[in-house]
Amino acid sequence: MREKDVVIIGAGAAGLMCAISAGARGRRVALLDHAEKIGKKILISGGGRCNFTNTSVDSDNFHSHNAHFAKSALSRYTQWDFIAMVERHGIAYHEKKLGQLFCDHKASQIVAMLLKECGDADVAVKTNCSVQKVAKTATGFQLQTSTGEWQCSSVVIATGGLSVPSLGASGFGYEIALQFGLSVGARRAALVPFTLDPKLLSQFSALSGTSVDARVECNGQSFRENILLTHRGLSGPAILQISSYWRPGDTVTIDLLPDRNVFEHLKAAQVSHPMAQLNTLLAAFLSKKLSLRLCELWFSEFYQRSIAQVSDESLRLVAERLHHWEIKPSGTEGYRTAEVTAGGVSTDEISSKTFEAKKVPGLYFIGEVLDVTGQLGGFNFQWAWASGHAAGQYV
Repeated sequence: MREKDVVIIGAGAAGLMCAISAGARGRRVALLDHAEKIGKKILISGGGRCNFTNTSVDSDNFHSHNAHFAKSALSRYTQWDFIAMVERHGIAYHEKKLGQLFCDHKASQIVAMLLKECGDADVAVKTNCSVQKVAKTATGFQLQTSTGEWQCSSVVIATGGLSVPSLGASGFGYEIALQFGLSVGARRAALVPFTLDPKLLSQFSALSGTSVDARVECNGQSFRENILLTHRGLSGPAILQISSYWRPGDTVTIDLLPDRNVFEHLKAAQVSHPMAQLNTLLAAFLSKKLSLRLCELWFSEFYQRSIAQVSDESLRLVAERLHHWEIKPSGTEGYRTAEVTAGGVSTDEISSKTFEAKKVPGLYFIGEVLDVTGQLGGFNFQWAWASGHAAGQYV
């Protein structure tokens, strides 16, 4: 039987950071992962360049049943702390938009950096090691794994959520929480594309691949970024963002021209371009293909007339539809393409300072397995770094 002070289950972003933090304190740490490769989710993130954090991180960028839970960890290990590590390792990076930071080259640089830090902290990293059982003992915990038994005083669950099962995602962390009597809330796919019903989808099938800068709203939340029409429904950054706040049956409202007053623009066009047709005028702001399809679907009765012949009532209808396009998604693409899992181990069960389970001394939960979900843009990685570092100070 191998003995360590700390065994961390899951060598993703949170687990790696926790190992570094604990190892730097002189704790004897083992980091176990069932996969053959460390940090798979890091490697595919950001199109292979890893959106590793954001220059503007606030608790408002996260949602949970306890809105205050994330504040402590985020304040103790900030985006600037992680950026300092990236710079110390000479990794070139850039800001893409909205404060999102990406590697100039490959996400593998982030994984290599974290593994180097683990090595410097004498962390034992074990891949192809599946944990089969976690049991409480008089002195700590005993773990049965596919490669033998481990004994430790602290166990950290950093197994992530259910998103992207092709990378090995599983519900193991939730099972451990339930085993030890902790509450686990409902989980759902988040930061995920919407699907549309076949009838609605058929109306826009020819527009698959079309992208539009838009404002998307649902349940009091709104995001301004691109939306993307796909062969399954709707995707793009704004859609992924709003999906975290959407529930089945909810309506999503899309403003296709958020910077324009469509009615005033068309009224002015009646004077400046009286012979122009509606689809031609809209094509100045939307793609020619999209503007024509919307006119065919929504304004078939009058769009082929010259704009001077279109009534104010019809122009107001155009403005209303373009500024308030209401869509009721049939669902989402689910965990297969979701970037994260919303919901999870209840934060009521966990100390926001140490990340230790209040009912089970020595048992810790960090990262995505908890009911804390970040918005798109590097926030979920920052939560992984912050929660992992916080727990590593106490295990």
